[in-house]
Amino acid sequence: MNYFRISLGILIVLAASRFIPHPPNFTSLLALSFYVPAIFGVSYIPAIVLSFFVTDLVIGFHGTTLFTWGSVILVGYMSKFFYQNYKNRVFGAIMGVLIFFIVTNFGVWVIGGYGYTFKGFVECYTLAIPFLGNNLISTLIFSIVIEGIISLKLVKDKLQKFI
Repeated sequence: MNYFRISLGILIVLAASRFIPHPPNFTSLLALSFYVPAIFGVSYIPAIVLSFFVTDLVIGFHGTTLFTWGSVILVGYMSKFFYQNYKNRVFGAIMGVLIFFIVTNFGVWVIGGYGYTFKGFVECYTLAIPFLGNNLISTLIFSIVIEGIISLKLVKDKLQKFI
């Protein structure tokens, strides 16, 4: 039952951040992809991908969908190595943004929109830099919110020991 509730929460947060008008790539996706498996375990990665799938049913699929989902899975699995403290977690979330950028833009290049040349490869990544900026900013904002929630829970847990 707990798995279902947490999965439903993931779907609600992800859907809200994808459906509410926002700048391109300014969503909770990467923060959720990193923090949910880091906090609750890698067994929640399918819940993230399923939530992504459900929202993609509404938004629409694209040629790089599998690269996007693949990067989300990769970010989720690597999150377990960064859980030690908030500095590591925020650093890990930023690493997740870079992984997402590298994998998804490789997918864009592979599809062939920029040509299969070194120049096309560089152009593909160069033109994606503004999206990287939005991803970094949104992931940092959502990471700060999540870290705030984590610290509130830790304080609450410590206070309950004295009551």
